[in-house]
Amino acid sequence: MHIETLKVFCDLAETGSFSLAASKNFITQSAVSQQIRSLEERYGRELVERSKGHVRLTQAGEVLYQAGKEIVQKYREIEDTLQTLSRSVSGTVRVSTVYSVGLYELSAPLKRYLRAFPEVNVHLEYTRANKIYDDVSRGDVDIGIVAYPSKRPQILILPFREDRLVLICAPQHPFAQLQRISIKKLDGEKFVGFERDIPTRRALDRIFRKHGVKVQYIMEVDNIETIKRVVEIGSGISIVPEPSIIQEVKSETLKMLLFTDEVILRPLGIISKRGRRFTPAVQEFIDFLRGKMPKGAAGGPDQALQATV
Repeated sequence: MHIETLKVFCDLAETGSFSLAASKNFITQSAVSQQIRSLEERYGRELVERSKGHVRLTQAGEVLYQAGKEIVQKYREIEDTLQTLSRSVSGTVRVSTVYSVGLYELSAPLKRYLRAFPEVNVHLEYTRANKIYDDVSRGDVDIGIVAYPSKRPQILILPFREDRLVLICAPQHPFAQLQRISIKKLDGEKFVGFERDIPTRRALDRIFRKHGVKVQYIMEVDNIETIKRVVEIGSGISIVPEPSIIQEVKSETLKMLLFTDEVILRPLGIISKRGRRFTPAVQEFIDFLRGKMPKGAAGGPDQALQATV
């Protein structure tokens, strides 16, 4: 049995989805099915119960999963240790990030990083904050990037950057004639917001309470793209990170306003599992994100310097 096949099985057990397991391993769904069948043939047992849209482990599958996840984790640790000893910048960097950071703030540093270290494969996953903490704690990803990072027993937090939050509205909205606005002016306004369990939503609700403001939530969604589209058609206003609306402001499909009361900053953090040793590839990736000089970039010192500009 190959370790890669066991990893695919463990990913299927944890995600409950053939498509997600395929995505995490850069293979097709049919390849996942073939590998699961090969395991079932090897052990002469049915390992998963297949139903429409979901997968459940059988008793035999649960036994294999409990033992298999420890083997896969140990294998990862061996690979990481060997890469660290060799100091070669290669292998895979597994990153999980919230949509608003991954879509708008990682594109440029990721391109520079891949140009500097072409032998590294970066697996970037966009998901919700609570899943990122879980994935980091289990060791499924090397690092996570979240907004408003919270302290947890198994998690280490490295400050990343701060985003300014701004008000957005449609060009035809009465607020569009202004450059700045008081937070108190938002009282009673129709508002398009994030879902309640998203950290940015919780932070904004605290700010509204602080200023005695009650907005009318007309829609609550889990991603910033939907918020922008709803605001563009004039259904309401919203507050979002400034980097996420640069293109819309430039094309004049959205109007951006700053606040007169205070500058609202959204802290971002890079999180990792406590005690985890970073491979050179992961450490270089973190350094790129934080704007530090890469130590082993391809092409010599001149190219390395350009990669950080």
